[in-house]
Amino acid sequence: MAKKIYFASDFHLGTPSYSESRTREARIVSWLNFIEPDCSELFLMGDVFDFWFEYATVVPKGFVRLQGKLAAMTDAGIKIYFFKGNHDMWVRDYFTQEIGMEIISDELIIERGGKKFYLHHGDGLGPGDRQYKFLRKIFRSKVCQWLFARLHPNLGIGIANSWSRGSRAAQTEKEVFLGEDKEWLAIYAKEQLQQAHFDYFIFGHRHLPLDIDLGNGSRYVNIGEWLNYNSYGVFDGQDLKLEYYNP
Repeated sequence: MAKKIYFASDFHLGTPSYSESRTREARIVSWLNFIEPDCSELFLMGDVFDFWFEYATVVPKGFVRLQGKLAAMTDAGIKIYFFKGNHDMWVRDYFTQEIGMEIISDELIIERGGKKFYLHHGDGLGPGDRQYKFLRKIFRSKVCQWLFARLHPNLGIGIANSWSRGSRAAQTEKEVFLGEDKEWLAIYAKEQLQQAHFDYFIFGHRHLPLDIDLGNGSRYVNIGEWLNYNSYGVFDGQDLKLEYYNP
């Protein structure tokens, strides 16, 4: 059986409620069972959890079925990459030690099957959103993480969960296509093409499955999210496709 590479993003486990997240987790695990036989590599491209923070000896509770399934996949020899998103940027080494996943903080450039990929969660890229870009630098700073770690987990995680309930993912509304000239990740991809050629730009974050031809054999693919679409990308060694899981 020919092996394939899979890409998924924005599970947002933890929002908008525990019961809905558990249902979504079961669907994600079902999808992982579905792809496992022909999966050689899996790229989880950010916002797997709606909030994640690792204290020295404490991690957020819940969603052990997903974590157990991912551990079983790495034990079977499947390489898994975990990208930090804007909701789970405070991932440290827990997933590497316990599950065997490689943590990616920003962009990752790879070549597979003679194709060149530019991979990133998508947050903080492109024009505009200066406020978030400023906050991103603060939240990713070691000083900020050290200060947050001083809070008792009941308080720190409680504050974060309250914030999550007001986040974009908690609204579960479908995003609207803005037009290629206004899609900021498409704009960013075109800017990168002025420096070097990439066959595929793959992002999450946008919460909208997109496949845009950038010209000269380059495509921008947004792999969407799992609150509304159950969408993901799959590369079979020759072509990348945007697909949807319907269990």
